[in-house]
Amino acid sequence: MTKLSVNVNKIATLRNARGGNVPNVLKVTLDCESFGAEGITVHPRPDERHIRYADVYELRPAVSTEFNIEGYPSEKFLDLILKVKPTQVTLVPDAHDVITSNSGWDTKTNFDFLSKIIDRCKAANIRTSIFVEPNLEMIDYAAKTGTDRIELYTEPYAVRYAQDREAAVAPFVQAAEHARSLGLGVNAGHDLNLENLRFLHESIPFLSEVSIGHCLICDALYLGLKETIKRYKDCLK
Repeated sequence: MTKLSVNVNKIATLRNARGGNVPNVLKVTLDCESFGAEGITVHPRPDERHIRYADVYELRPAVSTEFNIEGYPSEKFLDLILKVKPTQVTLVPDAHDVITSNSGWDTKTNFDFLSKIIDRCKAANIRTSIFVEPNLEMIDYAAKTGTDRIELYTEPYAVRYAQDREAAVAPFVQAAEHARSLGLGVNAGHDLNLENLRFLHESIPFLSEVSIGHCLICDALYLGLKETIKRYKDCLK
């Protein structure tokens, strides 16, 4: 079964735009779980422009499903991870000023760096995932770090989906099958939505998890959060 992990960053963005605590990130997180989400994802960035480090500490004891924390593995981020001990840490190569994740790791160039990070997280019994593009060499080096999973960066699939969905998904199927042959679990995320998610899942039915935030929250403006989560989960059946 492929789990749906809801990224609640956009809820925090809306809260921060006005100040105060509306919408309440903790309440929305608990609602997402009660509506059927099998996981919660957050991505605390250095400038805390959406999820704040304080949010992570508040959410950790409250989340009853899987808790996935994404981020660039700076020492500050790693200190948070090792204190909070989420279910999973997803390492992303984001520069501090990017709007959103826009590339996967060069796992060959960063092999030693990533290997040390993976070792530290696994020593704390935290499941690890490395954000990568559908490049077989990058997946090979990811596997050599000792990571448990990869997360496929799916924006290229989403961009090409409307033009030729078979061509769009082909490199991701190849990458996912290659990762599985190496003993890696496979997650996916970025720009997945109600139009393209079902076909991705049909093409890669062994995905462990999809992490979806922006599009899901946008859909919730029209459909409501409960109905939106139901529809995303329907895509994963």
